[in-house]
Amino acid sequence: MTAKVTPTGFGRKVPSITAIFWIVKVLTTALGESVSDYLVFAINPYVAVGLGALGFTLALVLQFRARRYNAWIYWFAVTMVAVFGTMAADVTHVVLGVPYVLSTAAFSVALAVIFILWRRFESTISIHSIDRPRREVFYWLTVVTTFALGTATGDMAAITLHLGYLAAGMLFGALIAAIGLARYAVVTVARLERHRVSRNAVFAFWAAYVLTRPLGASFADWTGKPQSWGGLGWGDGRVAAVLVVALVSGVAYLARTSTA
Repeated sequence: MTAKVTPTGFGRKVPSITAIFWIVKVLTTALGESVSDYLVFAINPYVAVGLGALGFTLALVLQFRARRYNAWIYWFAVTMVAVFGTMAADVTHVVLGVPYVLSTAAFSVALAVIFILWRRFESTISIHSIDRPRREVFYWLTVVTTFALGTATGDMAAITLHLGYLAAGMLFGALIAAIGLARYAVVTVARLERHRVSRNAVFAFWAAYVLTRPLGASFADWTGKPQSWGGLGWGDGRVAAVLVVALVSGVAYLARTSTA
């Protein structure tokens, strides 16, 4: 299946929302956490952040230059957003000393403002409507903010609230499951009553999108961090290597089946 192209030659720039979409999305969130933490400790932190910013910039340039959805380009952009988003959130806390509670609140407000502006200028914030340049700008601003918000939220739950990485991951998994069940219930009732549920679908999507970030990051930290930190001690580098293989396999499947 080929992405539909508008009369201006600008095709839809995002993939369809399927089960494999969510699997790959979680893999990018976990990989972003592992790669970011590994680089910051393996090399000079400032060099690591610089490399993250460079990769982030390159990925978005490639994505915006593409005329339609390309699995490799799109997921490279999402992955680099995950890496750099993690670094940005960590710098906010470690370097600037901003508490996770405050950064979570600040990123939440920023996300709300982006949604309001997106809705005002484009009349929709649906992922299915990313078929023109300005909408794509709003989309990626939203994605970047959700990753920063998810990172801060995950760290707040695991560290500030003392839940630990495993419990935090289970909490966010439960929240995503609750959203899925609520969405299913709404759809079922709407079908019986023949009502439209588009707004509920958009809300459910973005809520789950935000929560997949701390979900993946929490489990990445749980497997990679030392046992003294509440992890399994496998090492961020090893976890990142495994996640790279899994992510490349998932994106290869999407590219081969032309899921768009």
